[in-house]
Amino acid sequence: MTREEISAAIISIINDILPEGDCSGVDPDKKLRDQLELDSMDFLDIVMELRKKYGIEVPEADYPQLATLSSCIIYLEPRMKSL
Repeated sequence: MTREEISAAIISIINDILPEGDCSGVDPDKKLRDQLELDSMDFLDIVMELRKKYGIEVPEADYPQLATLSSCIIYLEPRMKSL
């Protein structure tokens, strides 16, 4: 997957979890939790969807690396390259 495809996949997952949320104006360098008012359950839902849809396991120790859209892409790019 390309960086753009990874970004679209993340935004799609967030839109599924927060249908009332608007991801169109997400700043890729600001924390997703702050921009979209994600709580810890929403964040866990994102992690679970990554595992369910793409087979990607994100260890709890790596959760801080998923704070922004940009950091998500950097973290996921090597893991999703072959998808």
